[in-house]
Amino acid sequence: MAIGSGLGAQLGIAAESTYGTYVAPTIFPEFTKQGLQLKKTTAQSQGIAANRLMALSSRRVVTQREVAGSIDLEIANKGMGLLIQALMGTTVTPVQQGVTTAYLQTHTLADTWGKSLSIQAGIPLTTGTVTDKSFTGCKVISAEFSCEVGGMLTASFEIDGRDCSEAQTLAVASYTPASPFHFGQMGVKTGSFGTETALDGVRKVSVKVERPQAVDRFYANQSALKAQPISNDLVKVTGSLEMDYVATTVDDLHTSDGATSLVWEFIGPNIASTYDETIRFKLPAIKIDDAPPTVDGYQVVRPTFNFTALYDGTNPVAIEYMSTDTTV
Repeated sequence: MAIGSGLGAQLGIAAESTYGTYVAPTIFPEFTKQGLQLKKTTAQSQGIAANRLMALSSRRVVTQREVAGSIDLEIANKGMGLLIQALMGTTVTPVQQGVTTAYLQTHTLADTWGKSLSIQAGIPLTTGTVTDKSFTGCKVISAEFSCEVGGMLTASFEIDGRDCSEAQTLAVASYTPASPFHFGQMGVKTGSFGTETALDGVRKVSVKVERPQAVDRFYANQSALKAQPISNDLVKVTGSLEMDYVATTVDDLHTSDGATSLVWEFIGPNIASTYDETIRFKLPAIKIDDAPPTVDGYQVVRPTFNFTALYDGTNPVAIEYMSTDTTV
């Protein structure tokens, strides 16, 4: 029996071969919060029957079913590839580095068609019995990554799904020891692409990737379930830099509306040879939108610069992930 509280909860994910067809989970990320829920649309008959004063229970019908919610977790040095792939869209095969146990995943932006997940949540009753909710056809429609002074690198993945079943067998969760990336490993660089240099004074960074999709593809012959969402707008990548005003580097970019390449990375312990545990966000062209520095009292001037990432015409936005994972 599990503990009858959130301490007994679990979360498992697996890539689907066919959108909406359940696959038993193979990866069990440690999470801080999950809010996936079945959403149903109902219609109630307005039919009139002599002297009946209330709507009839048998004349309420479910016309649509779908799943929505989010998963919050700390980005760790193992087991993150599948979620990142579902966000970015590229089919990734980890590349072995030399003859070491280090493997590099390079996730660049591509259409997310066919990148759906089965996500199984184990939710404990107070008795210790863990109930199963298996969500299918789960597409990542946005993710926000963030790290600040003294904190860990965290992420919130927003999910759109097709359906939920409570009839699947709850998988036995298994965990591979992993460590979260954190502020002590964080580096921020700006400059020309490929020759970026360290940016001083940065206290907090956030990056959000949004994948707009038509999530309302409900058709006849689908048994109240949606067809796979289709990308229906440009990818939007935004973020912010919270920093002490130690130099005018970023402020000058706001004034000129000039572009700079931004590299946000976390370098962990060495795996082998020259290869370290790493996650790296590469934004080849960002432009500062607003929030130039102002003075508000006696404290150190501490602006937050909001930015938008754009395509530089050559280099793609990418997330690089170096770990010992041999598969995504």
